[in-house]
Amino acid sequence: MRAVEGWTPPPYPQDRLGDLRSTAAAGGDLLDLSVGDPCDPVPPIVAGALIAAVERGRSYPASIGFAEFRQAAADWMARRLDVAVPPDQVTACVGTKEAVASLPRWLALRDPSRDTVLYPAVSYPTYAMGAELAGLRAVPVPLDDDWLPRLDAVDDDDAARTLLLWLNEPGNPTGSAADGAWYSRAVAWARERGVVVASDECYVEFSFAADRATALSAGSDGVLAVHSLSKRSNMAGFRAGFMAGDAALVRYLGEVRKHAGLMMPGPVQVAAAAALADDEHVEAQCERYAQRRALFVEALEGTDVAHVGGPATFYLWLARPGVDGWRLAETFARAGILAAPGDLYGKDGAPYLRVALVAPVERLEAAVARLRDALAAG
Repeated sequence: MRAVEGWTPPPYPQDRLGDLRSTAAAGGDLLDLSVGDPCDPVPPIVAGALIAAVERGRSYPASIGFAEFRQAAADWMARRLDVAVPPDQVTACVGTKEAVASLPRWLALRDPSRDTVLYPAVSYPTYAMGAELAGLRAVPVPLDDDWLPRLDAVDDDDAARTLLLWLNEPGNPTGSAADGAWYSRAVAWARERGVVVASDECYVEFSFAADRATALSAGSDGVLAVHSLSKRSNMAGFRAGFMAGDAALVRYLGEVRKHAGLMMPGPVQVAAAAALADDEHVEAQCERYAQRRALFVEALEGTDVAHVGGPATFYLWLARPGVDGWRLAETFARAGILAAPGDLYGKDGAPYLRVALVAPVERLEAAVARLRDALAAG
């Protein structure tokens, strides 16, 4: 009998950085800027709420989230994004990565007539992987000069087969920043074709020069906005996030997640609600990232490496003429800096390098001094 081959997971993107990591560590002062892993303190308001709510970890929490968490999410969207979403159109996530990875599978069970997931051609790898894990087609959408998806470039046959369209603004890794008018056009395109829009807006607080925008400004019909507290509140290890939008979709996902046992721990929900209710610590975090961004960009002046991405997020999207992302990453590694070659985010990202500004200013200052020497040496 012929053996049937099963699916083998590809190497995890960051696991491909082993040789670069060794080079960067050789000088004894490795600075890892390859992952957007927060280095800044957990806000005191979050720590206090978590400790005070420890007894709520005794009981199973609702998969959709405590009422106070969903209300805090609704209040935050009204206050920061100027959209009205009732709490019953919000459901909790155990961090948003699990939601991104599992959403295509849950939606395919609901509508098996479509088999395609669209996602930006340069983007977070889990959009494509979620489609693959669901047994669906993952089809990249080309980007325009502002690093925004060109939906007019989607093949008509692909569009007719599309179940889900992923958007991510402000964008990782490029720093793109869509406005409300762009979102309205994108959502209208999807609605005309019966496509669900999943808008990953986890960096919306880091729009900087641009106004904060959301796909929900075009209405909630057929739209799911995905939000995380990992970066805005330095809660990456808490695994706290939510999805909000279309009432029927949120209700369906809440029921599916209940069966799957996907529950954000109770004390974490309380801490997350406290974080969503407080804007002061987020403004302070924005200032930190803006300072680091300005420092790094200024340090590159006079070199042939430049940020060619958009104005948002705490990522820099760098390019050097005639050099691909891996070769540029090798130069950074010789300066003790580990950064992410752009092809980790899709083949169209191959000429670029992503730097995550997740280190204190003091460490960045020392690293960029070494980097300028390494760039000058070739």
